[in-house]
Amino acid sequence: MTVVKLKRYDSFKHSIKEAVEKFKEVSRDEKIRIISHLDADGITACSILIHALNLENRRYSVSITQQLNSGFLSEISKEDYNCFFFTDIGSGKLEDIKNILHDKKIFILDHHEPEDADIKSNIVHVNPHFFNIDGTSEISGAGVVYLFAKQLNPKNQDMAHIAVIGAIGDMQANNGFSKLNQDIVNDAINQKKLKVIKGLKVFGAQTKPLYKLLQYCNDPCIPGVTGSESNAIQFLQQLGINPKYGNEWKKLVHLTDEERKKLASGIIMKRLNEKNPEDIFCDVYILCNEEKECALRDAKEFSTLLNACGRLGKASLGIGACLNDEKIKKKAISTMQKYKREIVKTMKWYEQNQDSEDIIREEGVIIINAKDNIRPTMIGTLASIISLSNEFQTTTFILSMARLLNGKTKVSLRISDKEANINLMNLISQIVSKSDGEAGGHLGAAGAVIPTESEEEFIDIARKTFDETIKKVTP
Repeated sequence: MTVVKLKRYDSFKHSIKEAVEKFKEVSRDEKIRIISHLDADGITACSILIHALNLENRRYSVSITQQLNSGFLSEISKEDYNCFFFTDIGSGKLEDIKNILHDKKIFILDHHEPEDADIKSNIVHVNPHFFNIDGTSEISGAGVVYLFAKQLNPKNQDMAHIAVIGAIGDMQANNGFSKLNQDIVNDAINQKKLKVIKGLKVFGAQTKPLYKLLQYCNDPCIPGVTGSESNAIQFLQQLGINPKYGNEWKKLVHLTDEERKKLASGIIMKRLNEKNPEDIFCDVYILCNEEKECALRDAKEFSTLLNACGRLGKASLGIGACLNDEKIKKKAISTMQKYKREIVKTMKWYEQNQDSEDIIREEGVIIINAKDNIRPTMIGTLASIISLSNEFQTTTFILSMARLLNGKTKVSLRISDKEANINLMNLISQIVSKSDGEAGGHLGAAGAVIPTESEEEFIDIARKTFDETIKKVTP
């Protein structure tokens, strides 16, 4: 670690300390308004702040939103609050926040790339990008809030594991974490809330039947197994692993150490013709206080459950789960089942409309305009699932759209090749600047909200922009 980078981290942490001191100046009589994003990172960020405010005996109210815009800000500006916290959201809307909430005390705890705007003294803005720290990979929104909470009161370290869930939900766990995230992982381990083990790169080790894990495993792909239920069962039998555990289907967590070794060796043998056949392991983050075989035991599954709550309009259940309310946890888990059904419904619509005018397929581009046919909160999930499929031979942009109830259309953008080094946030901003709307997101996952009446214009501009981008990156 270079001295320069260490100074960046120190400066960032000093900005957090200053923000905490500013917050301590806010009268305890003030009721605080919290605004956060609806994804896993936003829900965990909000939960950590709630926990911290509870310790301070502060009063507050919460709103979870998919998109921050001038209309929403105008509405909340009329409410009887003088102190606002924006968590995992806000940095991209600095100008609007400055103009609309000009007479309020504002705290923005975010990790998204900030909008270029002159900040007034009423705004306290904590963001790693100000210190050349990459907010897309080095720390999540939940991580920023956690560091604020930890500085406010060391007792808030018992929420470190929740910040880890937020980082995982924002896909920052790429073969481990970098320094800031890793520091938070270490706090969670020291609090005995988290343990890190080496495991297979699969999703659902705690909850899914083992053969289902193998059937749907696409990263890594298992040739001759991925995509086939019967082949997955046969593969286990050939390895001498009984797919059943008593009368139930065996899960990965049921395997003995010997069976785990057999499974790993078998997968590697199947992948010998792949580029990195042995690249099948990753760090697995286990939440020590959650029951085995529970959807909350694996931090990756927990983050998916939070996304489910947010996207189905049940963010309060996600917050309750993060705050360890046992009754709410059970409700959140049942929401996960509804979310899976919603994914199936969404994918079914996509598969059945391949030949319709609502789905455009061109070289390097898929554009899906679901209109009113799927939930607008599900289009990011749809684009992500498509981007992770094995159907693409070349770098492909996946743009999905669905209509909101207010005359707007929600847009999500993903890319099939995560190593293509294309900033999707910059790309969607470029498209929006030539049409009409508001953009947001990250380097690897971005989105926008546009007027529904501008859909055709937006799609035309997007197609041209994608074509120009592909030509630049294609050798």
